[in-house]
Amino acid sequence: MLLLMARIPYQPQDLSEPQAIVDAIRRRRGGQLLNLDRMLLHSPAFAIGWNSFLGAVRSELSLSPKLRELAMCGVAVLNGAEYEFRHHAPLFLQAGGTPAQLEALHRFEQEIENDTLFDPQERAVLRLIFEMTRHVRVRDETFARVQAALPDVRQVVELVGVIAAYNMVSRFLVALEVEPEV
Repeated sequence: MLLLMARIPYQPQDLSEPQAIVDAIRRRRGGQLLNLDRMLLHSPAFAIGWNSFLGAVRSELSLSPKLRELAMCGVAVLNGAEYEFRHHAPLFLQAGGTPAQLEALHRFEQEIENDTLFDPQERAVLRLIFEMTRHVRVRDETFARVQAALPDVRQVVELVGVIAAYNMVSRFLVALEVEPEV
């Protein structure tokens, strides 16, 4: 395994200021600050927005937790964001994903249409993850597949938003070489 060292030193684990945002992040994280949080806290304004936005993405959507976590893990793999994958793989499993599906994500392009491991809805989501992450633009055929798989327009919008948001997360993590917690 490649060991990285963050490009910018983390804020200390015992950071207490600015209190309102540090307390809000600790509440969302069960009392701790993750390396990601300690990096974000170099900019309190950015950390406030991130915590609020990603908190909503993680817990306030109508999109199924399994599809949400599949999107997060897929983006992480495509962007080489090991930190993101390590945090979301267990959540994908808790939401009903399988170890075989997680393993297949590491061969994303070869497995994207695997109808043994992924059902039609999951394959539509995988195709959308791939096109949004690699090409930004989504083909009409792909979008039609997603709409057929998720007939609720709210869930389509949320899925696109999750993929977009976690592309942002992975790019932040990778650019700053944020290390997974030990």
